[in-house]
Amino acid sequence: MATRVQHALEQLKTTGVRITPQRHAILNYLMESMGHPTADEIYRALEPQFPSMSVATVYNNLKMFLEAGMVRELTYGDNSSRFDANVTDHYHVICDQCGKIEDFSYPSLKSVELQAASSTGFEVHGHRLEVYGVCKSCRDQ
Repeated sequence: MATRVQHALEQLKTTGVRITPQRHAILNYLMESMGHPTADEIYRALEPQFPSMSVATVYNNLKMFLEAGMVRELTYGDNSSRFDANVTDHYHVICDQCGKIEDFSYPSLKSVELQAASSTGFEVHGHRLEVYGVCKSCRDQ
């Protein structure tokens, strides 16, 4: 995972972005986190390490990572944006009870985009699929 973070930081450096310890920590946290954290969750997790860092710093860095195409913003029903450092094509399954989000892949859904394009004449840029249910932890309680 460290090589993925290093690669991302090198990519940022080439665009003239200074790599601060906070940027490094935010990116590292995002890439290690499988939970698709909110900006507040990232802030709370890193606050002990960076007591002078503000929530605004986290938001500003997330915005920069989004613009650089290194992070995706996920907006779901709970009105809080979540962030995903996995920018490859994949989908999400979301627990109705605890809000946990997990990734899954289903490459054959690419044919949906091709069908949409051929049926409508649109130039299709992508699609989003969300599957809802109850996770194993919530069911076991």
